[in-house]
Amino acid sequence: MSFEFLSPETIEELAQQYGYWAVFLGILLENLGLPIPGETVTLAGGFLAGNHQLNYWLVLADAALGAILGGTIGYWIGRSGGWPLLVGLGRIFRVQETRLVTLRDQFSENAAKAVFLGRFIALLRIFASPLAGIAEMPFLKFMLYNTLGAVTWASVMVTLSYVAGQVVPLEKLVAWASRFAFLSLLIVAAWIVVPLWLESRKANQEAASGDQPSGTE
Repeated sequence: MSFEFLSPETIEELAQQYGYWAVFLGILLENLGLPIPGETVTLAGGFLAGNHQLNYWLVLADAALGAILGGTIGYWIGRSGGWPLLVGLGRIFRVQETRLVTLRDQFSENAAKAVFLGRFIALLRIFASPLAGIAEMPFLKFMLYNTLGAVTWASVMVTLSYVAGQVVPLEKLVAWASRFAFLSLLIVAAWIVVPLWLESRKANQEAASGDQPSGTE
């Protein structure tokens, strides 16, 4: 399932026309939260490299640098003004600030994993860096995992499309990558939501038990 508003054919044409700039700007802008299909642009770059229209190493470098820079900017956006914005959104959706603080603390405990692995997960690729800034993750630690995650993600995506793109159409590569990212998102959502639901259920049961009158002997 793909959430992208541009077809793989159109993105391939853009990559052919603008080359390395398309790869670099595509993933950078996606990391800033804009609705740009950065992952598909990266796959298109690797696909064109596999067909000898672009250089593999330059595509890989562009994808990694775009992801690193985009993530860094996203981090500072979250660090400088993300929390007041999140609290404001919480008021709109009637989420108490204390609940947001709890969620922020929980994210902070897993921030390194989120920044590194978030590259491979739909939506989290966009929001992991600003959330790391909101959680005030130490910048040097963020940059370490941001760089490792960006290089790992770029290497996997570009190499996959470079090799498989020689025998598989770009459309199928994009579909596979989108399904994997969406499935990963469902797994992460379940990992977060289920413990919260169990905790809430336990608290409600304890509250109900406490409200029951005690029996007389």
